[in-house]
Amino acid sequence: MARGATASEEDVFRAHPQLAQLLCTDFKAIIVGHRSEGAIFHYLPPRPARIHSFTFDCEPPEVQEFSSAPGFLRLIVLDQSPWIDEVISACLRRFSQAHQDPDSFLVAAGRELAVLLQGDFQRLSHIVKRVRG
Repeated sequence: MARGATASEEDVFRAHPQLAQLLCTDFKAIIVGHRSEGAIFHYLPPRPARIHSFTFDCEPPEVQEFSSAPGFLRLIVLDQSPWIDEVISACLRRFSQAHQDPDSFLVAAGRELAVLLQGDFQRLSHIVKRVRG
């Protein structure tokens, strides 16, 4: 939690008003899907998120539902950030924990990555190693 055990972001700035002038945070998000009318889609939503929106961890049932099909991987793999393979590995580790059969989930995700990264065995191998350990 930012700046101690406060209840909200507003409390932090109320207690330390100078932070608004001192700190700058860069945050990058990759949108890999959205929910609309109860259905999950693994592509960009029709409108971007509001600029001052907050992010929250999804509950395991939401993670399981979202990651039940590997379509979300395509948008992550296409990102050119130098750390994106670490992000992919971390996502797969976390997503696998939401599934009743984590190994089956990881095998399916690995197959999807093999298709998406065909011709780049070194990158695929690196991601798989990071997922496992």
